Amino acid sequence: MVYDVVVIGAGAAGLMCAAQAGYAGRRVLVIDHANKAGKKILMSGGGRCNFTNLGTTPQHFYSANPYFCISALKRYRPEHFVELVDRHGVEYVEKTPGQLFCATSAKEILRVLQTECEWAGVEIRLQTQITKVERQGEGMRLSTSLGKIDAGVVVVASGGLSIPTMGATGFGFELARQFGLEVLPTRPGLVPFTLSDAWKARCVELSGVSLPVSVSSAGQRFAEPMLFTHRGLSGPSMLQISSVWQPGSAIEIDLLPSEDAGDSLRKARDATPKRQLSTWLGERFPKRFAQALLEWYPDPMLAKPLAQYSNAALEQWGERLNQWALKPAGTEGWRTAEVTMGGVDTQAISSKTFEVKDLPQLRFIGEVLDVTGELGGYNFQWAWASGVACGQAC
Repeated sequence: MVYDVVVIGAGAAGLMCAAQAGYAGRRVLVIDHANKAGKKILMSGGGRCNFTNLGTTPQHFYSANPYFCISALKRYRPEHFVELVDRHGVEYVEKTPGQLFCATSAKEILRVLQTECEWAGVEIRLQTQITKVERQGEGMRLSTSLGKIDAGVVVVASGGLSIPTMGATGFGFELARQFGLEVLPTRPGLVPFTLSDAWKARCVELSGVSLPVSVSSAGQRFAEPMLFTHRGLSGPSMLQISSVWQPGSAIEIDLLPSEDAGDSLRKARDATPKRQLSTWLGERFPKRFAQALLEWYPDPMLAKPLAQYSNAALEQWGERLNQWALKPAGTEGWRTAEVTMGGVDTQAISSKTFEVKDLPQLRFIGEVLDVTGELGGYNFQWAWASGVACGQAC
């Protein structure tokens, strides 16, 4: 079998790339070991797929080479993908500013990609195993369960290590190493935290409680909701900070990001001296969490009105609420991580065509590269942008 382009991986980046190459007149084959295309698309965003973010900029991405993503993101912007889903009649909603989700189901995004591939004449073969990829003159040869396949260009869009139950493997990283490329250290990103001992037990009691917070670590700060789980802490704020958190370090959580808690308590004491601390906390937090705070930090003054609290005592409570420091035991790991931090070093990759600089018949796109977005649709936009840039250059 002979093709102009063989794309390894029937995910977001792979299907986007394949359609573009097909429209450019190339004979294209997509192969994947999974039994269904776009599995990660289907489960993303709670099954509704946060398919882009209108505010996407290169600053929303992590990479050892932060300039690499600029070219592709400039050439294929969020509004371009919105035009595509509009043409296919996909209804969507903006849940938070810039974040676009399918109104009904992530299946709509997969339908768009599969339809585009069909119109572009792309062939998709699933449940296909690859045993060898080697250079063959000016092209490449793949040994697969379908037999030998010769290709002018091989595009690796195999994703990263996140969510192995969806079929994630390290295939793309192994292939990169085979051809002499460096793979930067990988770790789970956008992943919930686990806690140990007393804090884990406390989180179990609060499981399901959510509240708006601001969380900081490693010089980064995110202001989004936090969710207590049976294993620790999740929610958008925790997923975001997990991408920069280093094992063994603490995170600082501001439980009242919109106010100086110590100052507010002093003002409350002056304005309503008979009010109790428990009442003040109950006005600002879910009932279960307000009660938990009082249990975690036993206060001999608790039965007394705020009028009897000293400035120092109120300041101590203010610090607890604005600077709640926790040291996570770890994260839930690859099992629930949404993305892979690290990956194929982009120094050896062209930011224009995504080809390996000394081996243009081999290309890498999407999550397999050392480019990782924040939470909120950025990683899908990277898949679309890198896929389009590569596909049009094949």
